[in-house]
Amino acid sequence: MNNQISTPHSLSELESHFSEDYLHFSDVVNPPERSDREIGAIWKLLSLRQGSSVLELGCGYGRITNRLAEKGARVTGLDTSPILLKKAEADAAERRVDVEYLLGDMRSLPWRDRFDAAFLWYTTFGYFDEADNMKVLQEASSSLRKGGRLLIDQLNRFALLRDKSPTCDVVQCNDDLRIDVINYDALTDRRNSERIVVRNGCVRRTHLSVRHYGFSEYLRMLRCAGFETVEAFGQEGGEFTSYGPRLIVVAYK
Repeated sequence: MNNQISTPHSLSELESHFSEDYLHFSDVVNPPERSDREIGAIWKLLSLRQGSSVLELGCGYGRITNRLAEKGARVTGLDTSPILLKKAEADAAERRVDVEYLLGDMRSLPWRDRFDAAFLWYTTFGYFDEADNMKVLQEASSSLRKGGRLLIDQLNRFALLRDKSPTCDVVQCNDDLRIDVINYDALTDRRNSERIVVRNGCVRRTHLSVRHYGFSEYLRMLRCAGFETVEAFGQEGGEFTSYGPRLIVVAYK
């Protein structure tokens, strides 16, 4: 296996992956009707109400953040990609919603005891090494008020282990192609993908490595980060099953 792929990321590597190419294929990968459906699940899982203050870590181009604002939440989004944040701000303006967007590192947050809820959606947790992934949870906890909730949505590693590796995922947008060659390393519990984008006669490659945790690991880490109780759900808030596609964790401070 290529060691470059399995190495936890620097911010510059993440920024190169979550680029204009990422945006180009976004509506094919996550069509608006899917995003609309996911909003309902997040709203319910985090027990949100009109006026709830919510932080999305790794908010990307705002597909979730701006929709939550439309439902009446007071939303803040943080991301490491200037390109995605610019798109998020433009979309917020088009929807006529007020969202606070910030360029930053989820391992070092500027807020303390501010939010009612925070979340990392669509496999946005696990980019770093063990110590820095723990830092993300500690920072998220510190940003929440007493009684605050943290939601993490990730691919279910048991389902990943069942699939034969490597796998290949192809997305087409007009004449452009995005090809992901994915290996799951069971020794490190990291899902390593090489992305090949073919656009306008050019070929670009990026790498992404994500650490996937089981529920017992989340329970230990989240309690260490200051959360009292932790619950598990499946895709979009349904019941968690061993080989279902996703694991959603909700922790209460």
